[in-house]
Amino acid sequence: MNLNRWISVTRVLKVVGIASFAVCQSFAQSGSATTPAANDYSFNVSTTQPWTDTGVDLQAGDDLSFTATTEQKCDPQGVTGASADDVALPVSDALPGALIAKLQEQGTPVLIGSSKEIKADTSGHLFLGVNAGTKAPCQGTFAVKVHRQPQQASNRGDVLKQQLATAAEIFLSGQLGTATPSNGAAGSSATSTSTASAALKVSNTPLDSNLRKGIDSLPRRVNDQFKNLGDMVNFVLVGSQQQVQGALDAANWHVADTDDKKAVLEAAMETYEKKDYLSMPMSTLYLFDRRQDFGYEQAEPIAMVASRHHFRIWKAPFTWNGQTVWAGAGTHDIGFAKDKRNGNVTHKIDPKVDGERDNIGSSLQKTGKAKTLSYYLPPNPVQDAKNATGDGYQSDGRLLVIVLQ
Repeated sequence: MNLNRWISVTRVLKVVGIASFAVCQSFAQSGSATTPAANDYSFNVSTTQPWTDTGVDLQAGDDLSFTATTEQKCDPQGVTGASADDVALPVSDALPGALIAKLQEQGTPVLIGSSKEIKADTSGHLFLGVNAGTKAPCQGTFAVKVHRQPQQASNRGDVLKQQLATAAEIFLSGQLGTATPSNGAAGSSATSTSTASAALKVSNTPLDSNLRKGIDSLPRRVNDQFKNLGDMVNFVLVGSQQQVQGALDAANWHVADTDDKKAVLEAAMETYEKKDYLSMPMSTLYLFDRRQDFGYEQAEPIAMVASRHHFRIWKAPFTWNGQTVWAGAGTHDIGFAKDKRNGNVTHKIDPKVDGERDNIGSSLQKTGKAKTLSYYLPPNPVQDAKNATGDGYQSDGRLLVIVLQ
């Protein structure tokens, strides 16, 4: 590796270096998790307000203990004999008026009642609410106490070391030109083509003719700022912006940062606070002569620098049955490679791009927020091409059409 390339490689790894240094310094100085007093919270939750944002961020592995009381006739366990309105309750098997919680803004609500212990499986944010539809079964306020026991610092250190080791392995394999897709390349979020395809339940019903006509009119590939053709458009989402964002949040996709400098600062600050930085920057690509509306990614923290599932979506210039249509291009980063446009270091993608298309569909299907999934082969399909950085990729040419609930 020559000196110029090594300098470029070093720049790529700055985010990892700054973030990991901050975490290691934090562990060395504290030697233990945050003091218990800093993780005790008290909230007043009104039964007339659907959700109360507690302002408490959560990390994977956090243990939460809840206790709730009230001096009014309302009971955190719910109101026996109260009739629910016509709107389905957030927690169907709990009594109306019961205290509930969710660990992500678009997460699945769970019953808390008068006491409950929960472990956070992923990073998130705590919301408290009442199990009610449009009308609360009683008027009152719950006094809720929450104790958050963070994942132990020693465990976090082990996790960080594993993340850094994974990132280093992926990085080096990319530099040596030996990077290949694997089930474990990006940690638990990595999904191989065969795994995603096996989990995908696809409708055999033909697409509506008007939707087919709209999809046929879509550009087949996106381009960079120099008009170089790149990734293929390989999936379509049908649903409002709120539906799309809610479904992706539920599937643990993270909105990508767009500013490299901001990303370095965020990585350093979040890892110093023992959080996982999951929003690495994503380059700008174009469709319909404009940049992506949103970029999403999913991977293990730290290792995300080298390996991640990611995609971009653009609002299409047509609708179907009054619903917004989004065109998407998804690829799986598996390491680093030389950018054939300028010789710089860039991400290397898994050349079998259908695997990422199916991974996106599978992740949304698992949330229950996808109404139907259908494959569609448009005219002049893309089956063998190169992205804007010069890497080749292959596809069966089909788009995955995902209609959201």
